[in-house]
Amino acid sequence: MNFLNTTGFSPDQVSGNTINLWRTNPRHVAGFGDQQSSGGSVGFGQMLFDGLNQVNNLQQEHSKLAVQAVTDPTSINAHDLTIAEAKASLALNITKNVVDRVIRAYQDIINVR
Repeated sequence: MNFLNTTGFSPDQVSGNTINLWRTNPRHVAGFGDQQSSGGSVGFGQMLFDGLNQVNNLQQEHSKLAVQAVTDPTSINAHDLTIAEAKASLALNITKNVVDRVIRAYQDIINVR
């Protein structure tokens, strides 16, 4: 049985417990060794921080609209406030679920050892 045909890796790609991986599709997330290409792809860490910043921005927008609704109620539409609250709440709930699943996956990986 040929090692290369069964796994896709040749023996010279494996060193100890390290396997060098390459991005074969430009839509995949960039890894540690990948440079930011002209296609504008970013690494997982940057995507994570960007997502958290978006959640934070939605929370801040809702807070700003809520304060505006209290201080100057005629300047804001109640529907805009409700929509901002729903967006912020949904984004925060999704973020909590993702964090819980990441923690659960990490615990599963630790328990396998």
